[in-house]
This record gives sequence, C-alpha cells and structure tokens, in this order.
Amino acid sequence: MDDLLQVGAITQTHGIRGEVKVFPTTDDPKRFRKLKDVILDTGKEKITLDIEGVKFFKQFVILKFKGFDNINDIECYKGKNLYVTRENAVKLAKNEYFITDLIGLAVFDEEENLLGELTDVLQTGANDVYTVKLIEGGEVLLPAIKQCILAIDMENRKMKVHVMEGLM
Repeated sequence: MDDLLQVGAITQTHGIRGEVKVFPTTDDPKRFRKLKDVILDTGKEKITLDIEGVKFFKQFVILKFKGFDNINDIECYKGKNLYVTRENAVKLAKNEYFITDLIGLAVFDEEENLLGELTDVLQTGANDVYTVKLIEGGEVLLPAIKQCILAIDMENRKMKVHVMEGLM
C-alpha cells in the first residue's frame, strides 16, 4: 500500500500572487479546508507545502501556499500532483477502501479459483465497477455490489467474487 494518497493535481496558476488552481482527485474537495499541508511531487523530490488559503471556483480548489507569494514562485509546479499522508487521509467507514489499495488485488471466484487481478476502478455514479484482467486473457467488469463482491481481504490482498451470469 502506498504511504501517500493523491488529493489533487495543480492545473495552472491563479492570479499573480502565488495561488494555484487544483483539480481535486478526492471524493470531497471541501476536505482541503481542514488540511494544514500537502506534499508536492515535483518528479525529482517530494516537498511539504503549508496551506495558507483555500477557495473554491467551479470544480477547482484554489490553494495558496506559505512562502509562495508570486506567480514566478509557483509556475514551475503546473501539472504536478498533490498528496497527503495516510494520517491526513479521510477516515473510511467499514468496508470502504481507497482505490489505490484495491488495485493489484488477486481476484478469486467462490470456489477459490484465481480469475485474475483487479486493474482499475471505474466510478460510474450508481456504483463503482471493478476491472479485472483475467489470467486466460481479456477482462471482465464487475459491479461493486454485495451480490457480486463477496469479500475483500486487504491483509492477504485477495478479493472473492461471484461472477453474475452474462458478465463473462
């Protein structure tokens, strides 16, 4: 499991006073109000940035970081991702998981036959859909509903599923 969880990506600067426009990759963009800092991945290093101000504009979050007071200070970080540590991540309810933790799970059917590996999670609105790359080739899409996803064992990195008729 990754120690860092992505919460957004800097899309561009906002104004000339060092603010950036961030596309949130979290389910709850309002959580930025509670964050004291984020971790910026520059591609070469990870830098902790203290958040000085938070505003919202359309689907974006406008962030102001301490020590970055003009456009020239922050412009080089356009396109870079922002992360939080697991300690600063949102608290999950029972049977909720971070998508990054689900990727790579071994997927088994009810008879414990290995079907493949979970490679992606599609968020459709009604329910998530898990993409499973099958060991014999191809892939299957499984709805993340109780009738289909029987058990998730994060400790052993396994998922037990019931493949509903017509899905394969």
